[in-house]
Amino acid sequence: MAALVYTEPDGRLATWRDRKRYLWLLALIPSSATFIAVGLVTATGWNVFWWTGPLIAFALIPVIDILAGEDGKNPPDEVIDELENDRFYRWCTYAYLPLQYTAFFLSCYIWARWDLSVLSNIGLAVTIGVTAGIGINTAHELGHKKESVERWLSKIVLAQSAYGHFYLEHNRGHHVRVSTPEDPATSRFGETLYGFWPRSVGGGLKSAWHLEKTRFERLGTTHWSIKNDVLNAWLMSVVLFGVALAVFGIGIAPYLVIQAFIGFSLLEAINYLEHYGLLRQKTASGRYERCTPAHSWNSDRICTNVFLYHLQRHSDHHANPTRRYQALRSMEEAPQLPSGYASMIMLATVPPLWRKVMDDRVLEHYRGDITQVNIAPKKRAKILAAYGVNA
Repeated sequence: MAALVYTEPDGRLATWRDRKRYLWLLALIPSSATFIAVGLVTATGWNVFWWTGPLIAFALIPVIDILAGEDGKNPPDEVIDELENDRFYRWCTYAYLPLQYTAFFLSCYIWARWDLSVLSNIGLAVTIGVTAGIGINTAHELGHKKESVERWLSKIVLAQSAYGHFYLEHNRGHHVRVSTPEDPATSRFGETLYGFWPRSVGGGLKSAWHLEKTRFERLGTTHWSIKNDVLNAWLMSVVLFGVALAVFGIGIAPYLVIQAFIGFSLLEAINYLEHYGLLRQKTASGRYERCTPAHSWNSDRICTNVFLYHLQRHSDHHANPTRRYQALRSMEEAPQLPSGYASMIMLATVPPLWRKVMDDRVLEHYRGDITQVNIAPKKRAKILAAYGVNA
């Protein structure tokens, strides 16, 4: 990529290069986790490497995050349009799909034909589930774009985790209701990951269906149609799993379920991190204030940002949903997580540790005013009392 030329505030011409340009190819490693697992098991004979997916996501990446530190570099505003139009970055996301589905069918073949223990088969299911889960982030990047081919590629990625309705609910639901009590994908102060998971899974599904039903009602026709974006996305999963079962046998069914569960649960764990306790206040008119950088938790850890296409620059994403990942900016006014998403997911699995680390940060963000926080309703009276406020 040639250096991009822009004008400094003082009128001087300057150049800028994306120093992460070729690092984005590292984001394809999760889609290759199954191939890495097969290679390591073949080379060593150690069945522990069937669990390569979680080892990469929750051991390797957090360590590199610590060693590599934070990025802190933003593209100048003047080069963003040119940066977004560089098609190299699009092909980095497109390349995820063939690797993802080659790995998926290879896993099906191994479950059906190789004589592995149940534990090894589960390890492989978790590994391909991590591929599916991080693939949902690829789908997230593609699903926000205006080009119809990218939106369809988003649905194809989501088919493996049977979470095609996310494409609809995230764009038309979450981005409208983010950081409000009405948003199932916004976690609340005092809510554990285990309490949030069923609320977000069920609420997201219900919201997606309601959004499409309402759309078809406005059109004056039935929502029981192949044009229904919930139904056609689910149909992709039915076809995918149907083909896999027909070719490789019913014996792989439990592992298909496990990998899909891991995939969408990884997404929901990330949802839990992104807006914990943050609340858009209501204006005098009774409507919520506009979403600002203050309503998303961010992290500028360079390793996790590369693996997740700058997802951790979440405030800029909510401000500019169609902006491509390579052009997203780190915002100083956004609240910051103490580490990258991979480390924070592990922290969230232990609720007392999560609250010890995050609750004070939420309060600090609101200058100690607990009444400004998005509190879990069932715990509201207890939490307010703990901070000396009457419910």
